[in-house]
Amino acid sequence: MAIKTLFFRSIVGLILISLGLFAVAWLITFHPPAVQTENISCPTDSPRLSNKQTIRLYNHNVQFMAGKNYVFFYDMANNAGPDERPAAADIQQTLQGLAQLITQQNPDIILLQEVDHGAKRTDYADQLSDLLELLPEDYRCHTSSVYWQASYLPHPRIMGAVGTKLSIISKYKIHTAKRHQLSLIPEDPISQLFNFKRALLDARLPLEEGGELAVLTTHLSAFSKGTDTLQRQVTQIDQHLQQLDKEKTAWIIGGDFNLLPPNSYPLLAEAQRVNYQPDSAIDVLYQRYAAIPSLQATQSAQRELWFTYQSNDPSVERADRTIDYYFYSRRVSLQHAYIEPEAAARLSDHLPIIAEITLQ
Repeated sequence: MAIKTLFFRSIVGLILISLGLFAVAWLITFHPPAVQTENISCPTDSPRLSNKQTIRLYNHNVQFMAGKNYVFFYDMANNAGPDERPAAADIQQTLQGLAQLITQQNPDIILLQEVDHGAKRTDYADQLSDLLELLPEDYRCHTSSVYWQASYLPHPRIMGAVGTKLSIISKYKIHTAKRHQLSLIPEDPISQLFNFKRALLDARLPLEEGGELAVLTTHLSAFSKGTDTLQRQVTQIDQHLQQLDKEKTAWIIGGDFNLLPPNSYPLLAEAQRVNYQPDSAIDVLYQRYAAIPSLQATQSAQRELWFTYQSNDPSVERADRTIDYYFYSRRVSLQHAYIEPEAAARLSDHLPIIAEITLQ
């Protein structure tokens, strides 16, 4: 009887400890709703876009302003990379280089992914605020969506706060912005609490002539091979874009999709295919919408002109794949687009895509 009582109490104790640990993990992690209205910083006298002008966009995953001097632990198999964070001097140098490049390119709207905010690895800074201080004053409107946040992450290579967000910066008025939660990687409940909460940020810019332009950005799941996570995330984005079309709203989305173009898997070096599927989930978007780069461009002999990603893996000597894109509606006309490979080469493991569009 005493043994049974002791066993029962032990089981109850373990359950209570487990529930307590789960409660603590819940309290220090991020739990966004399915749809969340985001804060906007935008002076009331900000100018409005016009459908008579050419709009220049800049899309870039800035890799938390780390630059290209590091091989982070997650850049190698089994978390074997030697580095855990960039030096403060490298972060500042990257911020200044990015600000110079943006100023030179002079976009009207900037789409950024992997911007840190409150993370231990980047000295708890608000990197968007730091960047805005270095940009011309006409970049007065911005909005952001957090997609990774915890006040403490007990990963042996982190052991501290994490915080990363999507950001949209504009010379023109933003009047609404919403965060749409995307599907999570299926995993155990504790790991899922601490993992990324990938999202779609939808900002609306009013037009002088009436109506609005929807500008969207996203950063889809990495390290999800063997699951249907990317397929589900692409489906959610597709449904959102179809709804915009039904509403007759002009739109453009840019981001880091972490997906190869259709039929590009065999073109990538075999050692670099580990995080990709032979059939790319992005095919759905290519079938339905106009894209930058176009499908033809990604299959051509000059496809390297559209490579947007160079792994920090030391065996990869140059950009060797496309995983960053724009897609846009029939109410948008493309005038010009290109990758900036030179000035951006040391700023991030991604290269920016610059595009010029007009509205129909």
